Amino acid sequence: MVVIDAATIRLLLPLLPVGMAVATGDRGWGLLNILQLPFWSEVILAVIALDFVIYLQHVLFHQVPILWRLHRMHHTDLDIDVTTGNRFHPLEILVSLGIKLSAVALLGAPVLAVIVFEVVLNATAQFNHGNIRIPTVVDRYLRLLVVTPDMHRVHHSVIPRETNSNFGFNLPWWDRLCGSYRPQPEKGHEGMTIGLREFRDPAMLTLLRLLVQPFNRK
Repeated sequence: MVVIDAATIRLLLPLLPVGMAVATGDRGWGLLNILQLPFWSEVILAVIALDFVIYLQHVLFHQVPILWRLHRMHHTDLDIDVTTGNRFHPLEILVSLGIKLSAVALLGAPVLAVIVFEVVLNATAQFNHGNIRIPTVVDRYLRLLVVTPDMHRVHHSVIPRETNSNFGFNLPWWDRLCGSYRPQPEKGHEGMTIGLREFRDPAMLTLLRLLVQPFNRK
């Protein structure tokens, strides 16, 4: 019996959107294949559009109760670091994959754009969950280009209005444009509490408990 571990799955999953991009390109499906813009314009537009889709998906997972039950596994970590960037329920990963495949098909995203997007998204997800501190002056300007750890850490606050802010993973613009941007936690980074109020007991945070928690009544 062949056992496929989480790292292998994480490597294989990005190949599916790439395969979808190949299929839509061969068949001429999707908006960009219809418009036939210059190649590099298509790549840039597709990367930006896919990032916006991921932002909207993240908002959706917070607002729709059944999706939040899946996504809250990500928020149960009591002390975020790079491992938090990989802490997602398998069912959320499948739903996310379906949304991503649909977006690639509807856009007609070029193969190169999908590869660039997958590499950048995975890299920035590790970066903005990193337990690192960037000097405030540097962070103030860096977060104009990319979601920084301080910016995303607000999203992991135990306070609901902070949990429901700073949804971006890669590009920071969507939160500003859509009104979900919160520059700092109200108690400061040293005073803020990470996680969810209903998931503070370590006994409830084992892998098995987290995998079955979406199906519990509460």
